[in-house]
Amino acid sequence: MAHVIVEWTANLEGEFDLPGLLQLIAAEMRDRSEGIFPIGGVRVRAIRHTDYVIADGKEPRDGFINIDVKMGVGRSEAFRKAFFDQLFGAVCIFLGDLFDRRPTALSLYVEEAEGWKRNTIHQRLGKSG
Repeated sequence: MAHVIVEWTANLEGEFDLPGLLQLIAAEMRDRSEGIFPIGGVRVRAIRHTDYVIADGKEPRDGFINIDVKMGVGRSEAFRKAFFDQLFGAVCIFLGDLFDRRPTALSLYVEEAEGWKRNTIHQRLGKSG
């Protein structure tokens, strides 16, 4: 299980490649986690926020992108640190000069979660996913 929600402010519309960002995060989860995140459990989605206040509320160009990751318990601290440091760096590189063009806050939070689920995508992918 690796579920990712990318929240972003509507005032960033057209300022970055949202589908590309979602693809990047999914690819990192699939290809750079060394199988720690099963392919069939990867979910990446986005929520565009139209109602928000940032900082003092006086700069309409202030924007944010927040990435929330939920994953099942059991990944080592060493893996979490290395993987999410690398993911955060990849996202920063992907966003390029966005931070230079306008005031923007980027955050990444990781939560271990216990949950109940049913997933037949694993069957479609075969034993490897």
